[in-house]
Amino acid sequence: MKKNYLKAYTCLVLLAGSLLLSSCWKLRGHYGGPKSFEPVPRSIQPADIALPAGYKIEAIAQGLNYPTAITFDDSGNIYVTEAGYAYGEIWTQARLLRIEPDGKTTQVAEGGKNGPWSGLSFYQGNFYVSEGGTLEKGRILRITPNGAITPVIQDLPTGGDHFTTGPVIGPDGNIYFGLGTYTNSGVVGLDNYRYGWLKRNPQLHDIPCRDITLAGQNFITDNPLTPDPKDKATTGAYVPFGTPTTSGQVIKGSLPCSGAILRMPVTGGNLELVAWGLRNPFGLAFAPNNTLYVTDNAYDVRGSRPIYGAGDVLWAINQGPTWYGWPDYSEGKPLNTSDYETNKQDPRFVLANHPNKPPKPAAILGVHSSANSLDFSRNTAFGHVGEAFIAEFGDQAPEVGRIYGPVGYKVVRVNTSNGVVEDFAVNKGRTNGPASMHKSGGLERPIAARFDPKGEALYVVDFGVMPITEQGEAPKQKTGVVWKITKEATR
Repeated sequence: MKKNYLKAYTCLVLLAGSLLLSSCWKLRGHYGGPKSFEPVPRSIQPADIALPAGYKIEAIAQGLNYPTAITFDDSGNIYVTEAGYAYGEIWTQARLLRIEPDGKTTQVAEGGKNGPWSGLSFYQGNFYVSEGGTLEKGRILRITPNGAITPVIQDLPTGGDHFTTGPVIGPDGNIYFGLGTYTNSGVVGLDNYRYGWLKRNPQLHDIPCRDITLAGQNFITDNPLTPDPKDKATTGAYVPFGTPTTSGQVIKGSLPCSGAILRMPVTGGNLELVAWGLRNPFGLAFAPNNTLYVTDNAYDVRGSRPIYGAGDVLWAINQGPTWYGWPDYSEGKPLNTSDYETNKQDPRFVLANHPNKPPKPAAILGVHSSANSLDFSRNTAFGHVGEAFIAEFGDQAPEVGRIYGPVGYKVVRVNTSNGVVEDFAVNKGRTNGPASMHKSGGLERPIAARFDPKGEALYVVDFGVMPITEQGEAPKQKTGVVWKITKEATR
């Protein structure tokens, strides 16, 4: 494995009138030195973050341990979740914390080590948390203000590559939440062994929400589950590792399922399918017109069925339930074209037929940007009413595929009527990237964006420092921050 940056470059040549400009970017590889989870010093300098004219940003809490989500109670108090798990196979204690006016935190509740706690909402006097399920299955938890925890639903099929997400409370009073897929593109492979879960749970695989018919595509890889280094495994889609499939084979659908948005009453009970054919529906939010929107993290260039060049998307959800294309479409387009080819081979369909033609996204975001939690502006005091504000965690290259320069690490705003995406909060500098790469005091990995109840301030949860080393992700403990963005009063 090559160290630091690969010695490959791409040059962009732009001709504008008589002025010839050229710039070269390095093909980005590993960075960050040896793998370690120990805390590192983090400089906090709001002036290092570029915002539109008239806005200001400040850090209201620091030293958080893998923070992921934020919400507010009826009195306007601020609460944040600490995940309890991070990529790189590091488990800590999942916690719900109240952020005090002086920036200190008070623990409200503590979970076990079945994180990540990846989403948080407050409704009618209780908190609702999505628990990812890395060691056990996923859950949606109800937490009282005094810290009592009760599962609203459990045994959710998450804990592979992606987790339980949301929850948000809809206009109908139901809980809406997402379930990510176990795999990158439908086939369990060596990448899942590297991520750790295939070794822990070799029988896991993706579960369709409705009956599907397979095309019989199989993939041959080394078999890491046996001591023989020459042993090979043949694996198809929607089956455990080492299980081949046949053309015309039917896989029965069930609820709960992989890659879906589901809803249920806040008290628990009847589970309904809202949408499926999603890969990692991370961020869920209702727009002012009550349309449900979701950010969907797209395919990586890894595993038995790598997909190249797939941008993250923002979907406006048609509660049909509609199928959105995973694992055979991206951005509403079929994968079996040269647009997504790797190793000079177009990705082959794994499904023999498709439930419907996938819709077009509301917006297409950066490839590997990791578009995560979002919210909508509702107050003219902040501006951009009706537009979506999305936290982009940033790429995990080269684990997800090599890229030309860092992608994400910022907050963007999206006009959902035309799909236009613009930077809103981004680190200053000649190139994009996390503050630790620039040796500055700005954003690291924004993971959630949410407005306060009045809509006057946008709060951004910054997960913390997480470089990618030759040994994989190395998230640094106690480097998380919560930022507050407001519009300055005009004179």
